[in-house]
Amino acid sequence: MAALTAPVETDDADRLRAQAYTLLAQFLARPPSSTLLDAAAGLHGDATPVGQALDALAAAARCTSEDEAEREYNALFIGVVRGELVPYASYYLTGALNDRPLARVRQDLRELGVEPAPGVAEPEDHVATLCEVMAALIGGTLGVPDLERQKRFFERHLAPWARHFFSDLEHAGAARLYRPVGAIGRLFTDIETDAFAMVAREGLES
Repeated sequence: MAALTAPVETDDADRLRAQAYTLLAQFLARPPSSTLLDAAAGLHGDATPVGQALDALAAAARCTSEDEAEREYNALFIGVVRGELVPYASYYLTGALNDRPLARVRQDLRELGVEPAPGVAEPEDHVATLCEVMAALIGGTLGVPDLERQKRFFERHLAPWARHFFSDLEHAGAARLYRPVGAIGRLFTDIETDAFAMVAREGLES
């Protein structure tokens, strides 16, 4: 994904939101590098469910090598024919790849001025791409952050299926390192869903 502008200053809550989306995107886009594993190993959570999931990811990262992480990623998402999970909106929403949800994502990305990175053939409705776009919308690399734009993109492209996907990842047979990634995604999707519902209610009341 090509960013259009430099990031702008965001408040602490939005910075944490962008970081959460970025973390998910980094783990889901490709097998995690040793650098990413080292960074994850240094995470510190708190007593909240998301904090506990972050602690679980840190613990798993500390005892997972880069080769082990790659094997797990391949078992989950690549496989010989296909992986245990298929991380695309089209598949989760229609049962087929490259279907209407992909066309809707592409249309909205064009409106945002986002073009596929050179040499990337991955369909744009991959969960990692959608998380990356959300991080960019929040962080300001796609223009001045706008909560309504974030809400629209989330509700159109992540809310209908992402929680289901992350729950499947959390319970996947091949998942060990990725089990807490699934938990983080599931919990964070719930938080975003509730927050955007509150935004909608406040809009109706104003």
